[in-house]
Amino acid sequence: MTKKLTTTFDKWMKNPTIKRAYEDSYQEFVLSEMIRALMENDHKSVRGLAKKVGLSPTVIQDIRSGKQEDMKVKNFISIVHACGYHLFLVNEHEKIPVG
Repeated sequence: MTKKLTTTFDKWMKNPTIKRAYEDSYQEFVLSEMIRALMENDHKSVRGLAKKVGLSPTVIQDIRSGKQEDMKVKNFISIVHACGYHLFLVNEHEKIPVG
C-alpha cells in the first residue's frame, strides 16, 4: 500500500487563513494578467488606455501589475471595452451583456 505524500501547499491549504489569502491574491493575479493580455492583444499602451478610459496612467499601471486591489467593476468594464472586447454573463439558458 502506498502512502500519499502531502505537499507543503496541501498543508497550507488546510489553514483557512492561509487559504483565503492565497485565493484573494490569486484572483488579483489572474485579473491583472487578463488585463495585460487584453492590452497586448489590442496593442494598447498604459498611457493610451488610460486616456481612452479616463483613468490616470498610474492607476492603469497598478492594475496591470496587480498592485491595485479591489478594482471597480466600472473600471474593469471600461478597460475591457477599450481593448475591443465585450463581457457577458452566461448560463445554460441566457447570455446577458454586461456594461
